[in-house]
Amino acid sequence: MTSPFLYFPGDRLSPAELSAARLDGDLVELGEAYIPADAVETRALRAGSLRDILRENLAATLLSAAWIHGALDEPPSRHNVQRAVPKRLHHVVDRRIVYRDPTIASEELWRIGGVLVTEPRRTLADLARFPGEGHTDAACRLSDMAPGLALDAIAWFDERTPVPYKRSAIELLRGLAARAPQEDVTRYTS
Repeated sequence: MTSPFLYFPGDRLSPAELSAARLDGDLVELGEAYIPADAVETRALRAGSLRDILRENLAATLLSAAWIHGALDEPPSRHNVQRAVPKRLHHVVDRRIVYRDPTIASEELWRIGGVLVTEPRRTLADLARFPGEGHTDAACRLSDMAPGLALDAIAWFDERTPVPYKRSAIELLRGLAARAPQEDVTRYTS
């Protein structure tokens, strides 16, 4: 279900009406939608703003998921998405997205604001696997938001058979875990 605070072009207001409301200061842009200028930007609103991109078949991943979880102040210029259904998708073409085809297990997805998003542990593990393009900074911010999450992401790797870039990702995650307050680190190592 989409929030009544989200306005999409052509949905309740025409693109011209949205532009006028934005120019008047009544609405501000949020992801691929608009929200009232005085609305509090929440995880559900950030996620829900991507409903037209994600629909039911795709999940927000990497930088898009980090933005939804609050680790980034601004959404990425092109959203990272991945298949969230077992059946292969054909003709996934949209200039607003970077699409990856491997499916994501349903237990690694959360439904937030009516769309699917990788849960924080999986998001952090994926960001650590693909350094660069702001992924390392996003990984640091996400890890700082939830002490112990880096150790949870390491456990995610331990639960899986071969994963590309696993060794370098675990090295980064260990560095992030070492930055966490000591009481949080010891809680997850016993």
